[in-house]
Amino acid sequence: MLLLICGVVIVTYILFYKTFVEGEKCKSKVKLHGKTVIITGSNTGIGRATAVDLARRGARVILACRNQVRAEAAVAIVKRESRSNNVVFMHLDLASLKSVRAFAENFLKTESRLDLLINNAGIYMQGTTEDGLGLMFGVNHLGHFLLTNLLLERLKECGPSRIVNVSSLGHNLGSIDFNCLSKHKELGVGNSPWDVLKIYCHSKLCNVLFTYELAKRLQGTNVTCYSLHPGVIDTELSRYVNPTFRKMMKPISTLFFKDVEAGSQTTLYCALQEGIESLSGCYFSECAVRSVKPEARDDAVAKKLWEVSEKLCGLS
Repeated sequence: MLLLICGVVIVTYILFYKTFVEGEKCKSKVKLHGKTVIITGSNTGIGRATAVDLARRGARVILACRNQVRAEAAVAIVKRESRSNNVVFMHLDLASLKSVRAFAENFLKTESRLDLLINNAGIYMQGTTEDGLGLMFGVNHLGHFLLTNLLLERLKECGPSRIVNVSSLGHNLGSIDFNCLSKHKELGVGNSPWDVLKIYCHSKLCNVLFTYELAKRLQGTNVTCYSLHPGVIDTELSRYVNPTFRKMMKPISTLFFKDVEAGSQTTLYCALQEGIESLSGCYFSECAVRSVKPEARDDAVAKKLWEVSEKLCGLS
C-alpha cells in the first residue's frame, strides 16, 4: 500500500511538473544575425537566460544592468553558454532617471541598430529612488517607460522591431491610485509584507497598462509591443525578502517553481514568434495570449498613467 501511495504521489507530481512547472516552450527557429537586443536586468535570472538564447541565435546582446561586477560576470557566462562573443555590458540604473538618460545617449551614439528592447528588470522591496519616487514604481515602471521612449525612434528606424515588457500575474491584484501617486510619488504606502506585495502588484499593472497604451501610439509604425507573465520563477527577485522566510520557501520553490530557462520562454515567444504582430499591446502567459481584467485595458487609466509618467520623468 505504501508503495502504491508513493507511486501515485510521484506520478501526480510529474504530471503537475510537466503541466505547470515546465510549461510551454518557445518553438521559434528565428535567427537574429545582424540584430541588436537590449535586455534590462540581465545579469541574473530569466533576463540572463533570455540573453543566452538570443545570443545563440546570432544577436548582438546588450546586458543593461546596474551592478558592473555582477554584469561583467554575467557577460562571461552568456558568452560561454551561447558560444557568442557578441555580448556586452552597458551600465543602466533604473532607479535613476539621469542614468536612464545617460544609457540611452551612450547607446544611440555607439550602436547603429535596435531591434528588440526587453524590459525585464524588476525589484521587490520598499525604498526610494534617486529622484524621490517609490522604488518599485521607479524601477519596475517609470525607468522602463523613459528608456522605451528615448529609444523609440531607433526602434522605428530598424523595424520591424519589438518591445517586450515583463509583467506578472500579480497585476490582477493591482490598481492605480493617482491621488497616492500625486501625493507620495508612489503607488502605495506601508512596509508590511502585504503592503509591499500590493505595491509590487500595482507596479506590474503599470507594465500591462503601459504596453496597452504604447501599442495604440505605435499604430502605423513597424514596432509592436507585448507584456507577459513569465510564470512563478525561482529567481533572485525575492533576495530582499526576509531571509528566514526565503529559507522556509526554498523546498517549495525547488519543487513547484519554474527554473529560469522555463521562465524565459514566454519572453522569447513575444520577442521571436512570427505572426503575432496583430496582437500588439496584448498580455501573454505560457506562450499564448491571455485575457486581462477590465482595469488592465481601461483606456482612460492607461492614458492618464502615460501622461503622469511623462511629467514625472520630464518628457512633457
